[in-house]
Amino acid sequence: MATGHKTSSPPSKSSGAPRPAHTTRTSPPIADTSDDETVDTRDTRAAREAQPAPERAIRRPDVTDVWRAQEVIRPHVAHTPILPSRTLSAMTGAHVSLKAENLQRIGAYKIRGATYKLSQLSEEERARGVIAASAGNHGQGVALAAASLHIPCTIVMPVAAPLAKVTATQGYGATVVLHGDNYNEAYEHACELAASSGATYIHAYDDPDIIAGQGTVGLEILADAPEVEAIIVGVGGGGLISGVATAVKALKPSIRIIGVEASGAASMRAALDAGRPVTLPAINTIADGIATKTAGSLTFEIVRDLVDEVVTVDDEEIIHAVLLLLERCKLLVEGAGAAGVAALLSGRLDLAGKHVVAVLSGGNIDMNLVGKFIQHGLSVQGRYLVIHTLLPDRPGELLRLLTLIAEQHVNVLDVAHHRMAPRLPVQQVEVVMTLETRDRAHCETLLELLRARGYAVREEEPAFALESGSHLR
Repeated sequence: MATGHKTSSPPSKSSGAPRPAHTTRTSPPIADTSDDETVDTRDTRAAREAQPAPERAIRRPDVTDVWRAQEVIRPHVAHTPILPSRTLSAMTGAHVSLKAENLQRIGAYKIRGATYKLSQLSEEERARGVIAASAGNHGQGVALAAASLHIPCTIVMPVAAPLAKVTATQGYGATVVLHGDNYNEAYEHACELAASSGATYIHAYDDPDIIAGQGTVGLEILADAPEVEAIIVGVGGGGLISGVATAVKALKPSIRIIGVEASGAASMRAALDAGRPVTLPAINTIADGIATKTAGSLTFEIVRDLVDEVVTVDDEEIIHAVLLLLERCKLLVEGAGAAGVAALLSGRLDLAGKHVVAVLSGGNIDMNLVGKFIQHGLSVQGRYLVIHTLLPDRPGELLRLLTLIAEQHVNVLDVAHHRMAPRLPVQQVEVVMTLETRDRAHCETLLELLRARGYAVREEEPAFALESGSHLR
């Protein structure tokens, strides 16, 4: 068990986790009537944000900012549970718990940063409205926070954004504009709209207030799982892991912070390797919530300085994690939210015997995609089998084959007959069968039996194999 820094006072009930002895609250109150200008008041923030972007240095948040954010968002954001998982613990050898941010009102942690950021806007800024680019979850967070504060809101989303996220964002009262093939193209269009309309742009991750708000996830983990020794966080632009690392490393620096990216969109890993943020030429992943071509400048600095390790997982591993969480843990989690669990299951992390918390960052997955994940995942696990065979075209032959299959406790899902194939022998029919099996061993046993009984059986293979660079966005 990691002990971290000792504190000189017991945990505060309102804080959610112990404050370090050397930390004092020098930040001003959040109320609109505040006249304390000792640290970053709204006037100084407005003056700073009015400067051209290349000349303006973004202030890096610290743990005090995260404490401040926690006090502001507490009435509006759920304190999500940490759920121990015996299944994942047994599979990985670690003591695994899950921080269920998928149970937030919008189904993702993004409501934290959005609520805090919008609470800091001046009345003039609120009147002009806000605009954001989002693959889905950030948009929902900004839309809900804007609705609660009566702020006009526009969200720009990629054309291929999941329907569930588009519909939910509209349901919170935001105007949704679909533009571009990915987050970065939506971001560029949103910036153009912000410049022409005068609305305040709410960045998805590269903003100190956003990062501070997301960091409250870390405070809750420390409060609810003080024995934690490692925290695993999915990484897209880096806002969540930057906030968590900012809070946790200030309070218990011995805790390992591990980031996980989709290998098809590993912009933070590329930035760390290059020593600066870089733009990936293309991205390709089913985890749309972390599909970002470029890591943030501010988040890159924080990750570089505070995060212990950043690893990647592929889409197959993410799909496997989504299905495992659904089937064994009864939790519906989107691809981005399952990235941390995918890394745990991959065996790339040396965490045996450690107390680990994986953050399930979101659960906003399109139901059609869930169906595709299930079908694909079951096929990979050998729980679906598609076979081709030839039968004499006479009565009773299909029944004989089906009886043999049924004796092996295999369920038949679909049967198709083909009589018109160019190279099909005369008086024979090709039968294509989709079968439901227990696992790959069950498949192999059935195939061996059918061949032993004289059937020419071929297992169906993909019509073509995708190269690693195919269908990149």
